[in-house]
Amino acid sequence: MEPTRGLPTALLRSAPKVLLHDHLDGGLRPATVVDLAADCGHELPTTDPEALGDWFTAAADSGSLVRYLDTFSHTVGVMQTGPAITRVARECVEDLAADGVVYAEIRYAPELHVEQGLTLAEVVAAVQEGFQQGMDAARGRIVVRHLLTAMRQAARSSEIAGLAIDWRDHGVVGFDIAGPEAGYPPTRFLDAFEYVRRENGHVTIHAGEAFGLPSIWEAVQWCGADRLGHGVRIVDDIGRLDDGTPKLGRLAAYIRDKRIPLEMCPSSNVQTGAAASIAEHPIKLLADLRFRVTVNTDNRLMSGTSMTREFELLTEAFGYGLREVEWFTVNAMKSAFLHYDERLRLIMDVIKPWYADHADA
Repeated sequence: MEPTRGLPTALLRSAPKVLLHDHLDGGLRPATVVDLAADCGHELPTTDPEALGDWFTAAADSGSLVRYLDTFSHTVGVMQTGPAITRVARECVEDLAADGVVYAEIRYAPELHVEQGLTLAEVVAAVQEGFQQGMDAARGRIVVRHLLTAMRQAARSSEIAGLAIDWRDHGVVGFDIAGPEAGYPPTRFLDAFEYVRRENGHVTIHAGEAFGLPSIWEAVQWCGADRLGHGVRIVDDIGRLDDGTPKLGRLAAYIRDKRIPLEMCPSSNVQTGAAASIAEHPIKLLADLRFRVTVNTDNRLMSGTSMTREFELLTEAFGYGLREVEWFTVNAMKSAFLHYDERLRLIMDVIKPWYADHADA
């Protein structure tokens, strides 16, 4: 399919969208960072909200995952009190609802927000309070749940896994690990993953972003990942026959056969060097091969993006129409850690009717 000029921004914004991979500390409003920094005495590169937003995007646009992660010192730095965390969580829901997102799973690492004395449980409670405030204000237009993340370079994964299970009836739907992949393979946290699985919990694992196939293989075959955070490097296991036909290796075939969802984040992947450009992003190949591909934002502040923007970029690069946007959206809703009946309701009552009504757009 030849690329087109894309779909109108307003149409994409109004379309129901589903977000599975978005970091709470990567989606703050620049003005909120400025306000919270003033409250707690945190020093920023600039106190002008517009200039600060530009700084975050430029600092993250380095082609290095390590440099990308460095920008979080400023967002995490201003999220160390209950009221600050609640405000960030509430505004996250408000921003996603305004962008047409009808379901979102927002991930964060509770262990990063305890520098001023909050307990891990108090962090989760503050986030839940903000999410609930945002959902109440949206009057049913969006459902938001938590994913609790343990940091690979720390040693609290079992503790965070236990927290995820403790809070699963109070907004938390899964467990994740994040941070530098190199040197911190998923199997290092095997005890935590096995505990969550024994408790009938859900697992998504950052794998195949900055590191290759071994990370994906461990995440799936050792740690039992229900979904892969990014997973972009699975293309390393896809070759070509002499006639150019794609040939899947055993790991790639297993992931496609088992319908293991890939939480792809195009803009973020370009920033961290996992993909050379949007036009060269493997999402097109993987979607064409009918992997369970989903579209996500990762870090809206650092990437200067939104779900609408991500779909804008894809429609411009690959000529996608609303049919493809719906396919990605239904993929994501099917892959959510929400209970089946709730997923089905959102697909049948919210997502599919809208796209059916706009089939000729």
